[in-house]
Amino acid sequence: MWAAVAQRAYDRDVATPGSASTPPLHPNVEPLEYLLGTWAGSGSGVYPTIESFDYDETITFGHVGKPFLAYNQRTTAADDGRPLHAESGYWRMPQLGIVELVLAHPTGIVEVQEGTFDDTGSGRSIRLRSRTMSLTSTAKEVTEVERDFIVDGDSLRYEVRMAAVGLPLQLHLSAALHRA
Repeated sequence: MWAAVAQRAYDRDVATPGSASTPPLHPNVEPLEYLLGTWAGSGSGVYPTIESFDYDETITFGHVGKPFLAYNQRTTAADDGRPLHAESGYWRMPQLGIVELVLAHPTGIVEVQEGTFDDTGSGRSIRLRSRTMSLTSTAKEVTEVERDFIVDGDSLRYEVRMAAVGLPLQLHLSAALHRA
């Protein structure tokens, strides 16, 4: 129920491209404009402490004319559609080539990541590394996360590496999404 309430609030408060109320994009995030909209696709997850799994995913990037993009992500199990994960946050670009991500998980984890943006090759890439991981007292121990995104036209691919529960940094998620 809370996920549906949060989604309605997000949809109400964050403009997506093409809506009548979309304000002008803030100049600081113009280099990230290609992310705006909804992306959907599938991915797979692995980690030594869990069974491997496949998932379907939807990511939405929107904006309100301020110097950030709003980010909302939801996944469901590919086999039966049950909800798996959700995360919400903000992407910032305080200077050309530098990207910051502030991300909250409903599992009690908050990530602050920083990284680089490159649009000089074939496709655009964003490489993010955790700067701060904050956990509630009941959250699973996650000590480090890295995220790599590559966007080529209407295709977005990513990998997430994670260090958690005493294990070193290693592949956790990979997915291929397409602009919806």
